[in-house]
Amino acid sequence: MKYVLKTPDLGEGTTQAEIVEWRVKVGDFVREDQPLADLMTDKATVEVSSPVHGTIVALRGAPGETMAVGSELVVFDVAGNGASEESAAVEPKTTHAPESEATAAPVFAPTPPVAPPPNVRSAGPQAASGAPAFATRTPGEKPVASPAVRRRAAELGVALAFVPGTGPGGRIVQEDLDAFLASGGANASSRAGHAPLDDGVEEIKIIGLRRKIAERMQDAKRRIPHIAYVEELDVTALEDLRQHLNAQYGATRAKLSLLPFLMRAMVQSIAKFPQVNAHFDDAAGVVRRHRAVHIGVATQTPAGLVVPVVRHVEALDIWRCAEEIARLANAARDAKASREELTGSTITVSSLGALGGIVSTPVINSPEVAIVGVNKIVERPVVLRGQIVVRKMMNLSSSFDHRIVDGWDAASFIQEIKARLEQPALLFMDDPR
Repeated sequence: MKYVLKTPDLGEGTTQAEIVEWRVKVGDFVREDQPLADLMTDKATVEVSSPVHGTIVALRGAPGETMAVGSELVVFDVAGNGASEESAAVEPKTTHAPESEATAAPVFAPTPPVAPPPNVRSAGPQAASGAPAFATRTPGEKPVASPAVRRRAAELGVALAFVPGTGPGGRIVQEDLDAFLASGGANASSRAGHAPLDDGVEEIKIIGLRRKIAERMQDAKRRIPHIAYVEELDVTALEDLRQHLNAQYGATRAKLSLLPFLMRAMVQSIAKFPQVNAHFDDAAGVVRRHRAVHIGVATQTPAGLVVPVVRHVEALDIWRCAEEIARLANAARDAKASREELTGSTITVSSLGALGGIVSTPVINSPEVAIVGVNKIVERPVVLRGQIVVRKMMNLSSSFDHRIVDGWDAASFIQEIKARLEQPALLFMDDPR
């Protein structure tokens, strides 16, 4: 009997879903609840499981293709279980990985396979032509050798990638290095230097989360006139306070990074500039200002940048905020964050941590109208009250939707944040002004 699984309705008005990955292939026998495929909507990636026991007869669509809700997805042969020919859809078991982004992540193509020079042969005796033999490994495979062998090879200028290994698991031992040297490999290796790459081009199809990132970043940059504003902050006092609090309470409370302090400063500053805590529906011509502050935190994951949301930051103290940041970041990296945890932000922060550089130009997480970017903290000499002193300095690099936020308001909003971070006592006052 044939059983047809249709592309399920994944909720929230979705009419189609992209095939990200097949977990099975034609001819596989699968059991009920066994994962079949990952489907992606505009909101999340969903794992679809088998509703029956049976053999896979056909898979409709390849990774990267978009399937309409209700269209055939998988065809099973369920002969022998008494089922009749029918169609069905399943509820998704797991939801993870959002499609909204705070910053555009670069797409790096994998390194093309390394090809040996024309005179390179496989491991073995010297070639008949008199050229020494080389050993090559599959692309990305690293030669296995002890530190002593690696040190000796480095001193002799020998690339271990070309040395045959006769030890357990292909491990290169001292005898292998001696044999390679005796065959003239050292001179050939020195002449060859790094093995040249071939002229081939590997095409990487952009699908799944990476395609959604590309689409949303292109849409945000095309539709939103960004205005960038960069301000320098002296965070010496804030860093002293942060380190003191971690030393005092680190054993019993969440470890504090800079972000909980920044997010508290943002909440206080939004009270004066509510226009930055908003969504702009440009199709309807409506700005929706939010009273609650739900801050998205751009987070790097193996699949790409995602934006888990810390909700109601206005009601959190710095430790509770730190706990939420850590919890959501771990869930996002493990692809276990729920759809609710990955949507609904009203303003976003983007931090590259120690890689933060001097200045960045974060892309607004549409339909939001503002994003605050954190650059790295560096110690450098500054003039303070007429004296040259070493202080801990940091830049905030922020972007605003210029259709909604005027330049003066953007600068004033960041100045409010700056005042609170440079005088961190203000962060703990109910009415600092």
